[in-house]
Amino acid sequence: MATKLTEDERARVLKTLSGWSEGDNAISKTFVFKNFVEAFGFMTKAAILAEKMNHHPEWSNVYKTVHVTLTTHDVGGLTELDVTLAKAMDGLVS
Repeated sequence: MATKLTEDERARVLKTLSGWSEGDNAISKTFVFKNFVEAFGFMTKAAILAEKMNHHPEWSNVYKTVHVTLTTHDVGGLTELDVTLAKAMDGLVS
């Protein structure tokens, strides 16, 4: 089972993530693409990664914008699973 990050660990991790913001027990980022097809393609690729990790994002899509929130509900906060998925999602657009 994943372990909730401490405050110090959260602060350290946020410095390694580009464009992710911290909220209550979660991190969030908005990805903007050229069009709906690119946004949906990103979501498809991210869904495959998330399924392999058995760690699923909270997200929404409106046209070319995808808003993602990551948290680990089992522990009520941020874990390394969230960090790993955030970095993987960033890798899909770099």
